[in-house]
Amino acid sequence: MGNSFSNSFKRDQWFNKRELISYLLVIGGSLLFSVGNMMFANPYKLAPGGTYGLSNVLNSVFPWQVSYYAACMDIPLLVIGTLILGPRFGFKTILSTFVILGGCWVIENTWGYAPLIHNGILDPGIDLTSLPEYTRNMLVHLDLGEKSVLFVPDYFLNTVVAGLIYGVAIGMIFRSGATSGGSDIISMIINKYTHLPLGTLVIIVDTTITLSTLIAFGEIRLPIYSIMLIVIEGKIIDVVVQGIKSYKTVFVVTNRYDEVRDVIINKMKRGGTHIHAKGLYEGVERDLIYVSLTRRELVELRNYLSVADPDAFVSVGDSSEVMGKGKGFAALRASQS
Repeated sequence: MGNSFSNSFKRDQWFNKRELISYLLVIGGSLLFSVGNMMFANPYKLAPGGTYGLSNVLNSVFPWQVSYYAACMDIPLLVIGTLILGPRFGFKTILSTFVILGGCWVIENTWGYAPLIHNGILDPGIDLTSLPEYTRNMLVHLDLGEKSVLFVPDYFLNTVVAGLIYGVAIGMIFRSGATSGGSDIISMIINKYTHLPLGTLVIIVDTTITLSTLIAFGEIRLPIYSIMLIVIEGKIIDVVVQGIKSYKTVFVVTNRYDEVRDVIINKMKRGGTHIHAKGLYEGVERDLIYVSLTRRELVELRNYLSVADPDAFVSVGDSSEVMGKGKGFAALRASQS
C-alpha cells in the first residue's frame, strides 16, 4: 500500500510542463473571470447565470460585497456537492473557486464597482434635474454607500466585451481540466434525484438567475443583455476549448470507387477509410468513403467529384477536432499548422 501511495505522487505526474500549463490556465482564467464580473457585469447589474450572477443582484439590492455573497454560496455548494455526489470536484475546481473569490475581493476593495466601459461617470451628488431627461432615464446608479457610482452606460459594447471576457476566462478554466462549480452543482444534485437532463437543468437554473434582474430592478433590458452575454460567452468558450480550426467530416457513397479514391489519394494527397455498405431501401451494395478535410479541401473535393462521380451521394458534417495517427490525419493537421 505504501508503494502504491508513493507511486501516485511521482514527480513526473505533478511537476511536468502539461500540469504547469493547466494550473496557469486555471489561475489566469479565474482572475480574468473576476475582472469580467466586477468591471463589466456587476456595474451594469447583469446576471449571466451562476452564483456570481445572483451575487451581482444581491449586491445591488442588499449592499454587501460580491465576494462575500459568492463565498456564502460557493463554499457550501462544494461541501454539499461532495457529500451528495462524491469527490468529483478536483483540486483545480477548488483552486478556481478560491482564486475567483480572491480576485473579486481585491477588485472590490481597490477598484470598487465602477464600470470599465461607460459614457461618463458622474458625481453621485449631482443635481439630476440639471441633466436632459433622456440622460436621466439612461443613468445607472449603484447605491453602495461610500462606493456609490452614477454613470451613463453603454450596454451593447459592455455586453459584447463582457461576453468575450467571460468566454475566454471560462474556456481557460475548462481547458485546465477544472469545472465551473457554483450553480452547476445545484443542477447536478437535482439531476441525481430527478434524472432530468443535466443540460436542461443548467439552463433552468441559469435562466432563473438571469430573470431575477427583471424582478429585482424591473428593467426588461437587463435579462435581455444578460442572455446576450451568455450567448457570446458560449461561442467564445467553444473557440477556446476546441480551437478556431474546423474540420469537415465527409461521407461519400459512390458507384465509382476507383475514380473517387484516385481523387482523394493522388490529387488531394489525403487518406481516408473505405467501408462496404448496403442501402436500406433496395439492399444494393455500395462503396462508402469516409474522409476528414479542411474547409478549403472540401471545396476541392466538390469540384473533383463533379467530374469523377456527379451522382455520388455526399454527406458533410462539422468536426472540431481530429485525433489519431495515419497519413490522412497527419497531413490534415499539417495543413492546418
